[in-house]
Amino acid sequence: MAKILTFIVLVLAIGFGFSWLADRPGVLSVVWQGQLIEMSLMVAASIIAVLVAAVMLLWWLFAAIWTSPYAARRYFRARKRDRGYQALSTGLIAAGAGNALMARKMTARAQGLISADQEPLIHLLEAQAALIEGKYDEARRKFEAMAQDPETRELGLRGLYIEARRQGAHEAAMQYAEDAAEKAPHLPWAAQAALEFRSRTGQWDDAIRLLDQQKAAHVMDRGEAERLKAVLLTAKANDKLEGDPKGARDDALQALKLAKSLVPAAIIAAKAYIREDNLRKAASVLESVWKIAPHPEVAAVYVRARSGDTAIDRLKRAEKLEALRPNNVESLFTVAHAALDAKEFAKARSKAEAAARIEPRESIFLLMADIEDSENGDQGRVRHWMAQALRAPRDPSWVADGIASEKWLPISPVTGRLDAFEWKAPFGQIEGPLENADVKEAFASLPPVAKPATPKAPEPTPAAVKPIDIPPVVTVVEKAEKPVKPISTPAPAQTSTPAPKSKETIAVPPLAETAKEEEPVPFFGGLPDDPGVKKAGSEQEPKTRLKLF
Repeated sequence: MAKILTFIVLVLAIGFGFSWLADRPGVLSVVWQGQLIEMSLMVAASIIAVLVAAVMLLWWLFAAIWTSPYAARRYFRARKRDRGYQALSTGLIAAGAGNALMARKMTARAQGLISADQEPLIHLLEAQAALIEGKYDEARRKFEAMAQDPETRELGLRGLYIEARRQGAHEAAMQYAEDAAEKAPHLPWAAQAALEFRSRTGQWDDAIRLLDQQKAAHVMDRGEAERLKAVLLTAKANDKLEGDPKGARDDALQALKLAKSLVPAAIIAAKAYIREDNLRKAASVLESVWKIAPHPEVAAVYVRARSGDTAIDRLKRAEKLEALRPNNVESLFTVAHAALDAKEFAKARSKAEAAARIEPRESIFLLMADIEDSENGDQGRVRHWMAQALRAPRDPSWVADGIASEKWLPISPVTGRLDAFEWKAPFGQIEGPLENADVKEAFASLPPVAKPATPKAPEPTPAAVKPIDIPPVVTVVEKAEKPVKPISTPAPAQTSTPAPKSKETIAVPPLAETAKEEEPVPFFGGLPDDPGVKKAGSEQEPKTRLKLF
């Protein structure tokens, strides 16, 4: 653009000069070798301009002829370089697509057209081709050579870091990341990897210092940097809570300044204040966080802050939390639980029902089952709420990378990612959440309270029981012609064949009278009372069979 403007200005200046001469005519006389030459000023100016242009043209032709060998060499060298870069570009595209054969072919062509010392990307193409072919040792050597060159050091360390992680050599990977972070803290991948490594090993101060360097280098946003620093300070405070409550309190309060809704930091600060017997400041910290993000762990620490409180006192503290955040499911659940401990079943039931209508979940229905069991002992209603708990969504917990934890952790145990845990419902729920209609149906189908059965009055005992008259039992005895003796008395041996039997009806006295007249003969020590058993000393006893009518 500047050259064009300069050319335009020069043309305008020449045109202005010729116009100025045209307005001022004159004659120019020149005496050269005894000859007088006269011409006008316009002609003289035109001759001078033509001579200047001719001289410039001749100079350009001379320079072009003089520098033509160098220009030819430069042309062919540029053409060769362009072909080499074209081969290099095609090879990188082939390596990215996974075409090892094309990548190798383009690598050889690029090496023949471009010097590897002049273009470091050839080393990268060779390493990528080796990775595609599965030659990991060769690729590692290429990356190590790149790491030694100041121009390609960062690229080589990046390749070594990725290969170390792929092979499971986490210590080597962290070493490469630490080296890259020390030499180039502006690299996001190196800073993130080094930060996770220091956090995993508990080097909280080094991690905070590295995070400050990243923030100064504008590697990450200010809000993200402050959040991660608050997480690191909370983890540091958690480690110092047992041995140094004061230091843990200071770190937790600093974390709360950076992230006001960080629940673990508030809990650690409150516990530190409680150990110092400063319940007022502990309550103030918990209340400030409760106003922003009600959390059941905050409620648990707040309600049981003073160990000597009664159940009524804990209920009052729970109601204070409810006053800070009314119509909140966590507030209602906290009050319902405290009311159950205080045996105020009506309040516990009303708060639990309100919480269930806002957000039905497992713990709320289990609490309602506990209320029914403690107040009425009605197992039907208890089983009803237990069934609703099985269908309800699961309670929120600390979840990171698909892993649920009972307590908050600064890093993920799966990937090592910092600030990975979130308070939400865990995954893997079989059935979907209950709808509002289902909640209404659950309350509508609640069975009524079963009334306890009234015990019956005992029947009066009669003064005297009259004896029952037993009518005589009539039996039919099948007997022989000879009279049959009682079976308890041994019978004499019979040699003659028994006569034909005949039936005869006889009267048998009542059982009571028979028991008075004859005492029962025990089985052991006497003969068996089975008519079919032979008696000693006789071949065959008369057969007697009784039939009761």
